[in-house]
Amino acid sequence: MFEFETVTWLGLIAAFCTTISLLPQAIKVITQKQTRDISLTMYIIFTSGVLLWLIYGILTKDMPVMLANAITFVLSFTILLLKIKYK
Repeated sequence: MFEFETVTWLGLIAAFCTTISLLPQAIKVITQKQTRDISLTMYIIFTSGVLLWLIYGILTKDMPVMLANAITFVLSFTILLLKIKYK
């Protein structure tokens, strides 16, 4: 059986990988100011889901979930706002 610390590290590494995956898209949108190929519906649903995961993490005091979803929310919300701005 895993120790709590090992499981927490596993969660943090997984959270890092999934969170950092949004960084290239955010950088591209910010630098190119072009969002034509990004689905508005997808980013609305995705950002809403991330916000709900963040709230869940806060309520359950789950550090990997809180940390990953706080950062992911900032990135996805930024992309969403720029998608609306640059249509």
